Amino acid sequence: MPEIFGDIALDDIKSGIDTVLSRFEKYGASDAEIVFSICESTAVQFKKDIIEVAKRNTAAGYGVRASAGGAVGFSGTNVLPDLEGALKSAIDAAKVMEKNETGGKLKNESIFPSQSAFKPVKGVFDEKIVEMSLDECIACAADMIAGVKEVKNMIPTSGGFSRNVFGFLIMNTSGLAAFKKGTAVSGFADVTTQSGAISTAYDYDISRQKNVDFKRVGKNAAQLAQKSLKGKKIGAEKLPVIFHTFSFADIIESTLAPSIDADNIQKGRSGLLGRLGEELAPAGLSIVDDGRLEGGISSGAFDDEGTPTQKTEIIKKGILNAFLYDNDTAGKDKVKSTGNGYRASYSSAPAVDLSNFVIQFPASDIVSETKRGLYINTVIGAHTANAISGDFSVEGRNAFLIENGEAKPLKSVMISGNVFDMLQKIDGAGKDVRRVGGIVTPSIRISEMSVIGG
Repeated sequence: MPEIFGDIALDDIKSGIDTVLSRFEKYGASDAEIVFSICESTAVQFKKDIIEVAKRNTAAGYGVRASAGGAVGFSGTNVLPDLEGALKSAIDAAKVMEKNETGGKLKNESIFPSQSAFKPVKGVFDEKIVEMSLDECIACAADMIAGVKEVKNMIPTSGGFSRNVFGFLIMNTSGLAAFKKGTAVSGFADVTTQSGAISTAYDYDISRQKNVDFKRVGKNAAQLAQKSLKGKKIGAEKLPVIFHTFSFADIIESTLAPSIDADNIQKGRSGLLGRLGEELAPAGLSIVDDGRLEGGISSGAFDDEGTPTQKTEIIKKGILNAFLYDNDTAGKDKVKSTGNGYRASYSSAPAVDLSNFVIQFPASDIVSETKRGLYINTVIGAHTANAISGDFSVEGRNAFLIENGEAKPLKSVMISGNVFDMLQKIDGAGKDVRRVGGIVTPSIRISEMSVIGG
């Protein structure tokens, strides 16, 4: 029996793609690739304690890449009858683009990968999520509202629930034909005080399985806002800083992640250019990009180019060990892709991106161990960081002054630093490992940073 995704028979999609791919030489291409992507999503949004939006939507389409004259062109369509026209457009685009001298490939290899024996990844698909009704999704959002209201004097300001069921098919002229599917649910809640002194906070969770406690998401946010009431001010000083998983993930995503992208390395846009083998951090720190992490938000048997995913040790015992590659950047450096070619959607070409970025450091009770320091739950402004130098300046929200293991609320603080200097100064990690999107990290303590009270 043919595999069905929603109301779509994949055999019909495969047959249509195969027919179009068979004509790639007719239009002057040396290689071609077509992907089909489909996502059924449910979104529920609320303001205060009122559900304002609850809708289900399906988006699907085709992305086409073709190689001609040493260059690669891209096109896309969301209609199968237009697929041959999209192939022609991709080939025409390739013919007018600047030639890539390496062809984005290894010697004697096609620009696109051939069929591999893909090993399945556990925990990325849950039939229970597929079967969720719209009413069940609304109930998850209502649970977050209820969780907020369990905390005295706290109300939700906004929040939302999302459910996604997605499928991805890739076929090319090198004989590759592969399909992967996945599920995910997530929820977030912003809260504030109902009256009196103002305090706000946020919490979020995401999973590939139907195992998120959405009431806990709302309650966590409300409890954090409550603990943040009556914040005091501090002056300018240098202190140890503990970054909660949310704040550390935001900084790492905006500073370190661009620096290990092979495309940025090749274009001279990374502070890590020429630093492979250099000691970047204490020996206790390792960072792994793991496309095969069980239940990982970005896990799959292969990336969006059809390259098998893998575990890549970026920093190994403090030493910079590797960068991340897609097929094009791998071809330029004459190495193998690390399986990090990902697309924002079917209508965009693949580019280097993180899969599951796992930060590892020996765990301890870093709060009780800190005589005097700062604890930061979330940050604002990480996206303004200088991705080349690694410099950043952020506002810390829901900040606490730690004195002899006790946490006292503070008004907002400004923290400035450099990610490479920060890595060198990591001296502790909590036991609270969380998945913040594709970044998996515990709370991390930095031995000293510049802090200015707000």
